[in-house]
Amino acid sequence: MLAAVTTVVLALAAVTLLPAPADAAPADAPTRPVGGRAVDGHYADPSIIVRDGTYWLYPTTDGEGAADASFTAWSSTDLVHWRPRGEVLNLRTDVSWADSLAWAPEITEKDGRWYLYFTAEEKIGVAVADSPTGPFRDIGRPLVAENPGGKGAAIDPAVVTGPDGTRYLYWGNAQAQMVPLNPDMVSFDPKKVQVLSGLDGFGEGLHVDRRADTWHVTWSIGDFRSEDYRVGYATAPGPAGPFTNHGVILEKDLDQGVRGPGHGSPLRIPGTDEWYYAYHRFAIPDGDGTHREVTLDRLPITPEGRFGRITPTLAGPAPRPLI
Repeated sequence: MLAAVTTVVLALAAVTLLPAPADAAPADAPTRPVGGRAVDGHYADPSIIVRDGTYWLYPTTDGEGAADASFTAWSSTDLVHWRPRGEVLNLRTDVSWADSLAWAPEITEKDGRWYLYFTAEEKIGVAVADSPTGPFRDIGRPLVAENPGGKGAAIDPAVVTGPDGTRYLYWGNAQAQMVPLNPDMVSFDPKKVQVLSGLDGFGEGLHVDRRADTWHVTWSIGDFRSEDYRVGYATAPGPAGPFTNHGVILEKDLDQGVRGPGHGSPLRIPGTDEWYYAYHRFAIPDGDGTHREVTLDRLPITPEGRFGRITPTLAGPAPRPLI
C-alpha cells in the first residue's frame, strides 16, 4: 500500500511540474485579432508612432457614446500582434476640467518625454509622462478651449515636426487650425494661430506628415456616423499651405463590408519609404459610427511622390518587424 501511495504522490508532483500549455498566454500578451482588426474591441481615431524599436498605438475608447472617458495604449514589435498596455489617462480621475467625451488622442515624444494631446468635452488638452505608458499628468487646463471665431468644435489634435524641429499643432472641426507650439510643448502664442483653407470637404480628423520636403495632409470628410465617412488628401510646401487637393484616398468598400473608414494616422517605417495608415471603420459585421474598430493597411506612394489610394482589406498588414 505504501508503495502505491508513493507512486500516486510522485505522479501528482510530476503533473504540477509540467510546463504551462503553450496557449496559456498572460492577459497582456500580444495578440492578432481576426478580420484585420489591429486590436479587439471598439476603438477609433488611432494615433500611431514608432520609437526605439516599438510601434505605439493610442485610440479613442469607443462604444460608450458621450460616456467615453479614458484612453489606452497598445504596443507592437511587428505591426500585427498588439499588446495592451492599459489605461494611460482617465478624465474622471486625472483631468480636473472635463470628465466625458474623450476622443482622438495624439501621441508624440520629445527629448525623452511623452505628450498625449486629447479631446475632452470639445476642448483640447495635453498630458505629459516620462514613459509611453504613463502615468500621464494633465497640465490642469485646456490647451485649446475654442476655435478662432468660434467656428466648429476644438477637437482632434495632431502634431508634426518641422525641418527646424518646431512642433506644429493642428486641430479642428468644420474649420482647420494650426499653430507652432512653444518649446515646452504645452503652450503657444495665440497670435500665431492660423486658420487653414483649401482642404476640400474638411470635417475633422486632420493629420499631417512630412515626406521629401512636402507636407502631406489627410482629413476626414462627412459625418463620422455615416458609412460614407472617408479620407481626403492634399499636399503643401509648408505647414500652412497653400494646399493642393488630390481627392479621396480612402472610402467604403461595401463588397467587403467596410463602412465609414476614416480618421487615420500615417506611419513611415524608419529607414524606408514604406508607409502604413492606421484608421477606424465601422466594426464588422454590425458596427456603426459609435461602435468602430481600428485597422491598418498599406499607404502606397505614387510615382509623383504623393500618398496613393488606400485599399481597405480584411487581413491587415503582414508582420513588419523593425530592423
